[in-house]
Parts: sequence; structure tokens; C-alpha cells
Amino acid sequence: MERMASSAKLEQVVIRIAGDSGDGMQLAGDRFTAEAAAFGNDLATQPNFPAEIRAPRGTLPGVSSFQIQIADHDILTAGDRPDVLVAMNPAAFEANVGDLPRGGTVIVDSDEFTKRNLNKAGYAADPLGTDAVEHLTVHALPMSTLTAGAVEPAGVGKKDAQRSKNMFALGLLSWMYGRPIAPVETFLERKFASKPDIAHANVLALRAGWNYGETTEAFATTYEVARASLPSGTYRQITGNTALAYGLVAAGRAAAMDVFLGTYPITPASDILHELSKLEHFGVHTFQAEDEIAGIGAAIGASYGGALGVTSTSGPGIALQSEAIGLAVMTELPLIVVDVQRGGPSTGLPTKTEQADLMQAMFGRNGESPVAIVAPQSPADCFDAALEAARIAITYRTPVMVLSDGAIANGSEPWRIPDIDDLPRIDPRFAQSPEDDDPGYLPYARRADTLARDWAIPGTAGREHRIGGLEKADGTGDISYHHTNHELMTRLRVARVAGIDVPDLGVDDPTGDAEVLVLGWGSSYGPIGEAVRRARRAGHRVARAHLRHLAPMPKNLGDVLGRYRRVLVPEMNLGQLSFLLRSRFDADIQPVTKVSGMAFRADELHDAIEAEFAGTLADTERSRTPDAVASSTKLDPTAERARA
Repeated sequence: MERMASSAKLEQVVIRIAGDSGDGMQLAGDRFTAEAAAFGNDLATQPNFPAEIRAPRGTLPGVSSFQIQIADHDILTAGDRPDVLVAMNPAAFEANVGDLPRGGTVIVDSDEFTKRNLNKAGYAADPLGTDAVEHLTVHALPMSTLTAGAVEPAGVGKKDAQRSKNMFALGLLSWMYGRPIAPVETFLERKFASKPDIAHANVLALRAGWNYGETTEAFATTYEVARASLPSGTYRQITGNTALAYGLVAAGRAAAMDVFLGTYPITPASDILHELSKLEHFGVHTFQAEDEIAGIGAAIGASYGGALGVTSTSGPGIALQSEAIGLAVMTELPLIVVDVQRGGPSTGLPTKTEQADLMQAMFGRNGESPVAIVAPQSPADCFDAALEAARIAITYRTPVMVLSDGAIANGSEPWRIPDIDDLPRIDPRFAQSPEDDDPGYLPYARRADTLARDWAIPGTAGREHRIGGLEKADGTGDISYHHTNHELMTRLRVARVAGIDVPDLGVDDPTGDAEVLVLGWGSSYGPIGEAVRRARRAGHRVARAHLRHLAPMPKNLGDVLGRYRRVLVPEMNLGQLSFLLRSRFDADIQPVTKVSGMAFRADELHDAIEAEFAGTLADTERSRTPDAVASSTKLDPTAERARA
């Protein structure tokens, strides 16, 4: 008699898959995301990578995870805590089980809970079936054994059989949430087309996971998350780095220019190079240089030659590129510098996220060297941020820094694909050869509306001029050491960037009588939005706003800040934007800070809003001494210092 599972409807669910780095957790998560996107759910994802390329198997430093939230309505984050955790070994269990809420579900590979693996994860005994998990629903199944048996017809070795275990887990999750596996099978056959036995093994494991859910008595319920009601259009799942790459290509088409990326690979920015290198047929040229300095130098050279010069890096690379950014400031050439921020200082936390490069972007060069700064707020928004950066760079002849971060770069969400014909044109206004006798070319003569100088491509007759890093004489561009000229040129460069046309800051204040404003930038957008929703449901009068343009800031920012008795500024740093706002505006600015290498959760920011209305938030922030932070994260500060 066929077993009939009951079905339950959910508005949303958060799923996390965790295991060893290299065991395909990101691939399994990505495929489940593709299923959800094709089905029509709203979704948001957040991968979490270990820093080591291959840490020792079964250890906490080697745990890799992928979290996705799918919903039948508009969502803003990948979720605070997973409702379902799939843990492939004890280390993955230990690293993630504490995030599960009461009543959460955990699925583990019981084959991996051996004494040796338990010891690696710091367990003296098997935690399954103990009081430690009594608040959870635990499914311990012999996933390794089941996978090995399922893939036996493929004739692969033991190692490749175990590598198929991620597909078993994906098949089980697909059954639980009513997702078809045929598209995954097609993907696997294409991905492993040159290794048909591996493709066959993965397909067999995928089917085995589905069939296990279908036939076992352990899983008695399937779950349905309906399609989300999104604005009409054609959508695809997209990560921040991919969206940024596509935005740069679109910018090149909008300006009728080639795009040149000069870069050196660095986590978490490397995927921008990978994506753009596939798009040569769109007039894109990529150059993997020997280091970050060579990469940005090539990008500046490309801009001098009439292309849209771009370089991509992270914080350590920006430190190396500071002199070259100053060169672009001095030569007044368009340049886009993408900084996908990660934890620092130095090489810091290569695979973790942070927003601590704002001051570096604003001031991290010698001399008075202003640049424009644009910050995307989500993965899909990276497309529009790239277009905006290109508009500013080309129109105003200035370097523009794009401050993305690891959470945005690696996260994904649905993206409504725009019609390229609907995108605004960008006019580079290249200098043209004179029609009549020209008494003398002035390469640093300026347009009245933008203070931008001419952009004369080498080889344009009658437009030959001197270029370089030494101070320019006003108008002629000749080398000048005169003190009054330097004062003039310095103030002109500052005025040009300060005069960039940016939109006014929009404020989400439905009732118009909010007491508190939550102001963010970058990847805090989603957590702020969800936290504000919760606070409003609790009856608090709270508004929110988000800064895309950090330099120059919107002209109405001071007026906006002055409307509220307190402005909360969440940042994944120790208060850099708060410092800037306090220095410029007469407003009560309260930083809300986090530097753990992990993005804000909505519940953390909701707690901060609650504390603000209770009058305790300032005290909470002041109390975050190193020892207090260590205590709150179950670390022994003395022991940690001793180990260091």
C-alpha cells in the first residue's frame, strides 16, 4: 500500500545546508535556490565559506554552509535562524545547531557521527538523542550508506560516491518542499558531461534522496511554499558579483564604450573577473594582472584610451591601489574601483563580510583626493549601482568607488531583467578634432555644469596634451608648482565631486510621525527593513532610509536627520558612517555596530530598536567592551589571549 504523506502550507521557510568545505554544500544550495527561483518564490540566500581552501576534514574551521529563505511574499533577508538544518557531520552540527529555534528540524548523516569525528568537533559523546536536542526534531539517517548503495550502478569509486552525498540531501529537501528534480538532473548531466559516470552517480544520489523522503516513515509531511506575487517581468536568480558584472556591461552599452577590467583575483571579488571574462562579445576586455597595482594601472590606461576602465578588489587591494587612485584623481579620468569588502585589517577574514572600508574609500589617499562613493544595498541592486557608478565616472571625469561587501557579493535574490533599450544613455562627450584653426587646446578647461574637463582620446588630431601625476596648470594641463594654482586646482577637484548630481534621500515613514530613523548603507538594507517591519507591528513609530551615495551625500540629508529625535545607524564596523554624520550634521546619531564577520540579523536590529524605545540602547553599545563581547559569545578572554 502506497504511503501518503500529509501536506502543510507555509508562508516561508529558512533552510541551511552545512558540511565540509569541498563537499558541495554551495552547489546543493545553489541548485535548491534555482528550483525556488524557477517555481516563483521570493528568495534570499547567504553562503558562509571557511577561509581555508581545504581545512582538515570534520573540523570546525572547515565547515561550509548555505542558507536560503523562500517565501510566498516579499522578503528582505536570508532569514535569522534556520527552520531546517542539514548537517553532514558532527562539526557541521556543532557549528550550526545553536542557531535553530525551538521546534526546528535537524537532519544529520548518522554514519558520520563516529567517535573520531565527534572528537574532531569537540564532543566527548554523541549529542543526538540527549537533552541538548530535546527541543528539536532530529532525523538521523545513514546518508553515506544510502548514497553508496544508490550510486553503485554508476561504478564510481568510494570517494566519488561520498561526494554525491550532497545530491542525496538535495533530493530529500526537494521532496520535502515539493520541488521537481528533473531540472537538477539536466544541470548535473551538463556540468559533468565530460565525466558521464560522475554525472550518473549524482543523478542516482539525487533520486535516492527524493525516494527516501517518499517511502520512509520518518518524514510524514511535505511542505508547500506558494509562489510570491512579484511585479510582472522576466526574473532570474542572481548574485551580487554577477549583477555587478552585468551592470558594468550594460554601462558600456549605454555609453557606447568598451569596458576594460584590470584586476588581480582576491576573495570575495574574483567572481566579477570570472563573469566579465565570459562576455568579450559585448565589448568587454579582461586583464588578470600580476598584482593589484598593475591591475588598476591598466584600468587607468584603458580610460585614457577611451574605454570604461574598471578594477575590482577587496580592502587589502585598495590599500595597494591608493596611489593609483590618486593618479586618476589628478588626471581627472573616469575610473570605477569596486571594493567588495571583507573582514580586516590586513588579510583579516578573507571569506567573511564587513563594512569597514568606508573611511579608507573616503580618505585613504595622500593629499586632498576626493572620489565619489556608491554602495549597493542588495545583490540585485548591484546592477543599478554599477550603472550609477559609470554615469558619475564618465559624466564627471572622476574615480568612483563601489562599496559592495561579501554578504552582497555572494548572496542571491530574484532580479527582474531590464530591457536594455529602457536604460538611460550615458554621453561620454569625447573631445573632437577642431574644424578650423585652433589657437591652443585647453585639456583642463571645464564645463560649467559639471566642472568636468575634456576627455580627449589619444590620436584625436589637434587634441594632444600632457598627462601625468604632477599638478596640472589650470586650463592648459601643463606641470605647475605654483602655490595659487595648486590651491585653485585642489578646490576645483573637491567642488567637482561635491557638485555631482545625486537624488535626494528617500524616507520610508508611512505615518509621517516617526520618532526614530534607522539609517543604513550597503548590505544592512535587508536586515534594517525586516527589523523596522517588526518594530512597526509592535507599535513603534520608526522610519527608515538607506544611503546609496556616500560621497557626495544627498543634499537633503541634513534636513532628513533633523526630523527625528534619534538616528540609529547600523554598520558592520565600529561606527564609521556615524562618525562622518556627527562631524557634518547637527543630529543625535546612535551607532549600532557589529564586527563579527557575519551580516546583521533582523532580530539583532529589532532588539536594538526595542532597546532604543526602552531608553537602553546607548548603554548597550557603551557596554560592549572586549571582555563583555567575549563573554556574550561564550569565549574565555583570558584563554583566547593566551592562545593568541
